[in-house]
Amino acid sequence: QVQLVESGGGSVQSGGSLRLSCVISGYTASTHCMGWFRQAPGKDREGVALIHYNGVTTYTDSIKGRFTISRDNAKSTLYLQMNSLKPEDTAIYYCASYPGPVCTQWAPSRYNYWGQGTQVTVSS
Repeated sequence: QVQLVESGGGSVQSGGSLRLSCVISGYTASTHCMGWFRQAPGKDREGVALIHYNGVTTYTDSIKGRFTISRDNAKSTLYLQMNSLKPEDTAIYYCASYPGPVCTQWAPSRYNYWGQGTQVTVSS
Protein backbone atom coordinates (compact mmCIF):
# COMPACT_ATOMS: atom_id res chain seq x y z
CA GLN A 1 0.00 0.00 0.00
CA VAL A 2 1.46 3.33 -1.08
CA GLN A 3 1.47 6.03 1.59
CA LEU A 4 2.74 9.61 1.61
CA VAL A 5 2.68 11.30 5.00
CA GLU A 6 3.47 14.99 5.37
CA SER A 7 4.54 16.77 8.53
CA GLY A 8 6.16 20.03 9.59
CA GLY A 9 3.40 22.52 8.95
CA GLY A 10 2.45 25.19 11.45
CA SER A 11 1.92 28.87 12.08
CA VAL A 12 4.71 31.39 11.63
CA GLN A 13 5.08 35.13 11.21
CA SER A 14 6.00 36.75 7.94
CA GLY A 15 9.70 36.25 7.25
CA GLY A 16 9.84 33.00 9.19
CA SER A 17 10.82 29.52 8.08
CA LEU A 18 9.36 26.03 8.08
CA ARG A 19 10.60 22.67 6.84
CA LEU A 20 8.05 20.22 5.51
CA SER A 21 8.73 16.49 5.31
CA CYS A 22 6.98 13.75 3.37
CA VAL A 23 7.72 10.13 4.21
CA ILE A 24 6.97 7.73 1.37
CA SER A 25 6.29 4.03 1.77
CA GLY A 26 4.98 1.21 -0.37
CA TYR A 27 6.99 1.88 -3.52
CA THR A 28 10.41 2.97 -4.80
CA ALA A 29 10.13 6.73 -4.70
CA SER A 30 13.75 7.24 -5.77
CA THR A 31 12.90 6.32 -9.37
CA HIS A 32 10.03 8.80 -9.58
CA CYS A 33 9.70 12.53 -9.86
CA MET A 34 8.17 14.01 -6.71
CA GLY A 35 6.55 17.35 -6.07
CA TRP A 36 5.10 19.74 -3.54
CA PHE A 37 1.76 21.39 -4.22
CA ARG A 38 -0.38 23.80 -2.24
CA GLN A 39 -3.99 24.85 -2.08
CA ALA A 40 -5.17 28.08 -0.53
CA PRO A 41 -8.81 28.61 0.48
CA GLY A 42 -10.97 29.22 -2.56
CA LYS A 43 -8.14 28.57 -5.00
CA ASP A 44 -7.08 25.70 -7.19
CA ARG A 45 -4.26 23.39 -6.16
CA GLU A 46 -0.98 24.60 -7.66
CA GLY A 47 2.45 23.13 -8.10
CA VAL A 48 5.23 24.68 -6.04
CA ALA A 49 8.36 22.61 -6.58
CA LEU A 50 9.40 19.45 -8.39
CA ILE A 51 12.41 17.19 -8.04
CA HIS A 52 13.13 14.68 -10.76
CA TYR A 53 14.63 11.24 -10.17
CA ASN A 54 18.14 12.60 -10.78
CA GLY A 55 17.85 15.48 -8.31
CA VAL A 56 17.18 18.21 -10.85
CA THR A 57 14.68 20.72 -9.45
CA THR A 58 12.04 23.02 -10.89
CA TYR A 59 10.20 25.80 -9.05
CA THR A 60 7.21 27.97 -9.70
CA ASP A 61 8.12 31.65 -10.04
CA SER A 62 6.39 32.86 -6.88
CA ILE A 63 8.69 30.88 -4.56
CA LYS A 64 12.00 30.92 -6.42
CA GLY A 65 14.87 31.85 -4.14
CA ARG A 66 12.81 31.23 -1.01
CA PHE A 67 11.90 27.51 -1.11
CA THR A 68 14.16 24.52 -1.66
CA ILE A 69 12.98 21.01 -2.49
CA SER A 70 15.21 18.05 -1.70
CA ARG A 71 15.01 14.32 -1.22
CA ASP A 72 16.79 11.69 0.85
CA ASN A 73 16.31 8.44 -1.02
CA ALA A 74 17.85 6.38 1.78
CA LYS A 75 15.12 7.64 4.09
CA SER A 76 12.40 7.70 1.40
CA THR A 77 11.70 11.27 2.43
CA LEU A 78 10.94 14.42 0.49
CA TYR A 79 11.56 17.86 1.98
CA LEU A 80 10.53 21.43 1.35
CA GLN A 81 12.56 24.10 3.12
CA MET A 82 10.55 27.33 3.15
CA ASN A 83 12.29 30.58 4.05
CA SER A 84 11.16 34.22 3.97
CA LEU A 85 7.56 33.10 4.23
CA LYS A 86 4.84 35.53 3.20
CA PRO A 87 1.13 35.63 4.11
CA GLU A 88 0.31 34.61 0.54
CA ASP A 89 2.13 31.31 1.17
CA THR A 90 -0.69 30.32 3.53
CA ALA A 91 -2.18 27.07 2.24
CA ILE A 92 -2.43 23.35 2.75
CA TYR A 93 0.75 21.80 1.36
CA TYR A 94 0.73 18.37 -0.25
CA CYS A 95 3.45 16.06 -1.49
CA ALA A 96 2.76 13.99 -4.57
CA SER A 97 4.37 11.41 -6.80
CA TYR A 98 4.50 11.51 -10.59
CA PRO A 99 4.17 8.21 -12.52
CA GLY A 100 7.61 8.53 -14.09
CA PRO A 101 11.21 9.61 -13.44
CA VAL A 102 10.81 13.09 -14.93
CA CYS A 103 7.84 15.36 -14.30
CA THR A 104 6.63 16.66 -17.64
CA GLN A 105 3.55 18.44 -16.36
CA TRP A 106 2.52 20.61 -13.39
CA ALA A 107 -1.16 19.63 -13.58
CA PRO A 108 -2.15 17.97 -10.29
CA SER A 109 -4.38 15.50 -12.15
CA ARG A 110 -1.22 13.93 -13.62
CA TYR A 111 0.14 12.93 -10.21
CA ASN A 112 -1.01 9.57 -8.96
CA TYR A 113 -0.17 9.43 -5.25
CA TRP A 114 -0.86 12.16 -2.70
CA GLY A 115 -0.35 12.82 0.97
CA GLN A 116 -3.08 14.07 3.27
CA GLY A 117 -1.68 17.61 3.45
CA THR A 118 -0.22 19.80 6.15
CA GLN A 119 -1.41 23.33 6.98
CA VAL A 120 0.97 26.27 6.71
CA THR A 121 -0.25 29.61 8.05
CA VAL A 122 1.80 32.78 7.73
CA SER A 123 0.67 35.88 9.60
CA SER A 124 1.71 39.43 8.82
